[in-house]
Amino acid sequence: MLLNVSYNNKAVTKKIESELGKPFTLKERWAMGGIGSPKLYITETSLEIRNLLILDNNRDTCNIEMRPKGVIVGFRSLLETYALIIPYYKLTIYKGDASVYCIYRDQYFIKVESDTKAVQKFFKKLLGYKADNAPTSIEDL
Repeated sequence: MLLNVSYNNKAVTKKIESELGKPFTLKERWAMGGIGSPKLYITETSLEIRNLLILDNNRDTCNIEMRPKGVIVGFRSLLETYALIIPYYKLTIYKGDASVYCIYRDQYFIKVESDTKAVQKFFKKLLGYKADNAPTSIEDL
């Protein structure tokens, strides 16, 4: 789900928290070594997101925030802030080229450069957390 999160709107906040859970507490963030990604440079996106990003001439960047039940991919266009809300059960991450990660949710996707060690370390942490907290599948029983 793609949402405009520029303004403090209780309905949008409630929708995000029902889908992904409340943000981690400060103690949990500290224990995890942080929950946010470094600045990620966008190389390619789906049509809906691309239509928002081409409105300004800035370099397209985003960041990822981990939540207990999913992630929020945030990016800016003009003076608005948008968020792609992805629960873990709909999150798919591919490592395509040598330095590109593809983040998918249904018809939305964002491809980001992974040219630094910090970005690769974050994606490793994200995939590890997703695997540890995934519900038990039938094959595991």
